[in-house]
Amino acid sequence: MHYIGVISDTHGLLREEVREKLRGCDAILHGGDIHRERVIEELKEIAPVYAVRGNADKEEWAESLPGMLDTELFSIRIKMIHNRKELPADIENTDLVVFGHSHKYMDREENGICFLNPGSCGPRRFHQSVTMALIEVSGNGKYEVKRIDIPHEETGRGVKMPEKEPDIRRITEAVIKRVDKGQSAEKIAEDLKIAPELAEQICRMYLTHPGVDIDGILNRIYGR
Repeated sequence: MHYIGVISDTHGLLREEVREKLRGCDAILHGGDIHRERVIEELKEIAPVYAVRGNADKEEWAESLPGMLDTELFSIRIKMIHNRKELPADIENTDLVVFGHSHKYMDREENGICFLNPGSCGPRRFHQSVTMALIEVSGNGKYEVKRIDIPHEETGRGVKMPEKEPDIRRITEAVIKRVDKGQSAEKIAEDLKIAPELAEQICRMYLTHPGVDIDGILNRIYGR
């Protein structure tokens, strides 16, 4: 029996629960939006990694990653791409397509090809589940895909709110100021000594909702 771990859209966060699920795998597939090179380095310490570049992977280190990757593992012919919409029309000689981008888990067979989106196991977005997949290969290209749900905080959208309300408002204001100065979420988390996941969530909300104020960001993150 061989095991292949499939993850995507980590956005700089490699949860310990994900590491635990990946330990013992013979290979790891990452569907893109890795966000930090450190994630790939940590995954390589567990098993050989096959990864594609996502639309959020814009830094210099990610330039060497392919936009699309064809490989074969344990007699399974695999094609990887971040956004399924960018797949070429001809994907013959493929058993499994691995992709990401939507942060939504999907495991569906179409015309004899398995299309697998493991969802996102990085920072939780809105009320979406935190998921990954594990492929169990029995031999001769026969395999079974298993969905894995990763536990997360229920008090917020994947981010635990500081106990005192003024703290989160102060933190959010400080993050916004640093985003305006062009700092990365990783640098902000380090400077402010806050969880990288929290910095990532605030940065994303601020950048993807132009004009949003602090209350708007907190409402979107915590659903208050």
